[in-house]
Amino acid sequence: MPRGRYSLHDPHDHTPLAEEHFHCAPGPSGWRYVSQLTTPSSGRGPEGVPQKGTVAGSVDLALDDLGRPIRLELTAASWQVRGAALDGVTWVRTGPAGTQATEGNVRAHAFTGPSPAFLVATARILRLSPSPSASATRVRLVAFTDPVLAPRTLDQSWALISRETHATDNGPLTVDEYQVTALDTGEQHAVHIAGDVVLAAPGIELEHLESPPSVFT
Repeated sequence: MPRGRYSLHDPHDHTPLAEEHFHCAPGPSGWRYVSQLTTPSSGRGPEGVPQKGTVAGSVDLALDDLGRPIRLELTAASWQVRGAALDGVTWVRTGPAGTQATEGNVRAHAFTGPSPAFLVATARILRLSPSPSASATRVRLVAFTDPVLAPRTLDQSWALISRETHATDNGPLTVDEYQVTALDTGEQHAVHIAGDVVLAAPGIELEHLESPPSVFT
C-alpha cells in the first residue's frame, strides 16, 4: 500500500498551495485513494521532520475495475462534494453548515481536480497503449476547483507516448509518460505515472513515498 506525501503548487509561479498526505491500494473490485490536504508546512520540527500545516481538505476516491469512479468524496474548507459514475457522472455539492446543496450531472467519463489521484484515475479509465505516433484519446471530465469546489466541465486529450522500466532497490519500476492536452487552450504538459503513484506533473511533486507503487494487473 503506497503511502506518502505530495506537494502541490501553482504550475505557473510555483506558489505553494498545499501538501497532500495520501495512501492508496488496489483491491478485488478496483482501487481506492484517501488523502488529507494541509496548508504548506512552515519549518521543521524535531529531527528535521517537516511540520504539518492546518487541515485544508480531503479526498476519498474509489474506482471499479474498469477505472470508473464508484465513489468520490471531496472536502475543502466548509464545502463538500459527493459523486459517482451515474448517467455520466453525478454529484451533490453542499455548502457551509450543510446548506446550499445542489445536484449536477454531466455526460462525462470521470472527475478531475488538483489531487494526483485524478491523474491516476484518468489513466486507469483510458488504459492506453504506448506509441510515440499514436493518436490521442479524447476524454471529458468534471473538475472541482478550489476554494469552493465549483464544478467545471472540460475536455482533454491523452496520449501514452512512452513506457520505460527502471531498475530499483525494490525491483523493476515501470514509468508511463503521458502527453495531456487541454482542448480549450491547446496547452500541453507531461505526466509521469508509475503504477498508482504520480512521479511528476505540473503543480505536483512527490516529496516522500514509504513503499513502492502498486502494480495494476
